[in-house]
Amino acid sequence: MLLIYDGDCGFCTTSANWYARRAGSDASIEMWQALDLDEIGLTVEQTSTSVWFRADDGSLSSGADACAHAMQAVPSPWRITGHLLALPGVIHLARVVYPLIADNRHRLPGGTPACKL
Repeated sequence: MLLIYDGDCGFCTTSANWYARRAGSDASIEMWQALDLDEIGLTVEQTSTSVWFRADDGSLSSGADACAHAMQAVPSPWRITGHLLALPGVIHLARVVYPLIADNRHRLPGGTPACKL
């Protein structure tokens, strides 16, 4: 499994580092700038605007769904958090909130002017 984030964004890097501490060796975490995106089947536009998660079966998810899948893939208690996030009402709300966070990441803790889309 692989979590793909925007390495130019301070907020995204802070979030990816938070995830890495919880995932331990269970997950691979890479900035999109260091990957062969064609090999993964993603574009710069896709990866610069949203976090992505590639599961062991090769399936891809982005945004709130990627966050839920990534959390489900690590040890508990975070796995439970991922399952809660994936509940129908919760994931619907998360899909509404995620773009608001992504569009304003330069204003969030760890954010920098480079985080502006």
